[in-house]
Amino acid sequence: MRTLGLQGVVRAKKLRTTISAADGTRAGDLLNRDFTAPAPNRVWVTDFTYVRTWAGFAYVAFIVDVFAQKIVGWHAATCKNVDLVMTPLRMGLWQRDRENHPVATGELIHHSDAGSQYTSVRLSEHLALEGINPSVGSVGDAYDNALMETINGLFKTECIRTTVFHPGPYRTLADVEYATAGWVEWYNNRRLHGTLGMLTPVEFETLHYQALAREPEPTK
Repeated sequence: MRTLGLQGVVRAKKLRTTISAADGTRAGDLLNRDFTAPAPNRVWVTDFTYVRTWAGFAYVAFIVDVFAQKIVGWHAATCKNVDLVMTPLRMGLWQRDRENHPVATGELIHHSDAGSQYTSVRLSEHLALEGINPSVGSVGDAYDNALMETINGLFKTECIRTTVFHPGPYRTLADVEYATAGWVEWYNNRRLHGTLGMLTPVEFETLHYQALAREPEPTK
């Protein structure tokens, strides 16, 4: 990198966004730090992070399918209410239906930290209506949602702290949305992941479904 005149991006300390609610309904931790899945739509992890803009803080929530580490939904907003985390959930469910791989009732685990948004009655009821099993990690323990902490770190490092996806300072929420949309498209479709055998999340999922649809070879 020094020979090519390149300089790496350094991660910075983050603002605390996980604030537990005393009256929130807490589900148990169904993952126990095991961020693996045998197939898509079995384990989704979710979290949100913040982005500083000239107009104030913006918050970006993501949902990632653990199987191929594919981002299936995201949403940006200027406040940390329940809609911030419910919108990407709806987006993910709609996207899976659109891909002809809908979420089966009772098969999906939705894992988050213990923030008040994720333990709210609205989200808990919506998960129950969709037949999704809630899973919540402990308070103040990043390891209980380590995969999403990694994704958030990549988002801040590769997108927000560079000019690749937005040329210049972030003035408004619209700037954050523009950059995030570009980064998510690149992350899912063009970014090579070492944990996936140097494939993209979309390629990894496609190979999985192709293997399921492959006709058995005739016996001799």
